[in-house]
Amino acid sequence: MVNLFTPQQPKSLDDRPEPGSGYQAVDTKIPPKARPVFSQISVNGVTIAESAILAEAQNHPADNPGAALKAAAEALVVRELLLQKAAEQQVIGTPETTADGRKETAEDAAIRHLIETAVGAPSAGETECRRFYENNRARFRSEPIFEARHILLAADPADEAARRQARAEAEQMIADMEAGAVHFAELARARSACPSAQQGGNLGQLSPGSTVPEFEAVLMRLPEGEVTGSPVETRYGFHIIRMDRRIEGEQLPFDAVRPRIAAWLEAAAWSKAVQQFIAVLAAEAAIEGIEIGGADGPLVQ
Repeated sequence: MVNLFTPQQPKSLDDRPEPGSGYQAVDTKIPPKARPVFSQISVNGVTIAESAILAEAQNHPADNPGAALKAAAEALVVRELLLQKAAEQQVIGTPETTADGRKETAEDAAIRHLIETAVGAPSAGETECRRFYENNRARFRSEPIFEARHILLAADPADEAARRQARAEAEQMIADMEAGAVHFAELARARSACPSAQQGGNLGQLSPGSTVPEFEAVLMRLPEGEVTGSPVETRYGFHIIRMDRRIEGEQLPFDAVRPRIAAWLEAAAWSKAVQQFIAVLAAEAAIEGIEIGGADGPLVQ
């Protein structure tokens, strides 16, 4: 029989148990309680429960759990500040259906109505919009369009022998085309591993972002009517690329982009105004257990 108890060591000779008494002590220590994730957080005496912070953290992706929990705690503090202000001003909102089809709660509606009431809708005038346009002209250009063909010699990135063979075959094809021994479309139909082979390698119209980065880098610099002088390596294998036509991007006129600029400026101004409104509430409140940023801090996302 296994003895689950450990005899207690006497403090002195006088404390020893009588022989044959069978006295054995039981360890009565209680395991320590797990430490809370945060010190208690409260807003004007209203405690933010740790369980609420843990649940909210899933809505704040971060590089590490600590950052997610901190963001969650800040979000709940801001929410409590707004709810308390709405209650103080007896603001009641009518729940609406959001763009993603979710029905607002009564608290969400009250917060929305409070912000709509407290923060005026900004407007962007002609002068502000034109200044932004002139300072950011590069952002208002149409994207270039490329009409290109390619021949793909497919090879698994993990197969070094296949990669070497594909490169060598592509180099020989380029040499044959330069010598005039064969036409690009003919080679594409006969040798390309891409479905575009049936169209002589024709990929149609391409724009930035429609191909892998290595391929796009060549499109951006390859002159019209030219074929790459060496194979282009991607994860799919080796490509030979021909540029049939380039349509360069053009500067968009101010009138065409003014509505877009106005929307950007107004959204930025509104976000800043909301942030400042919350910063004022935070400065006036008694917030314990966490530090909330100022008017330029990350109060709202």
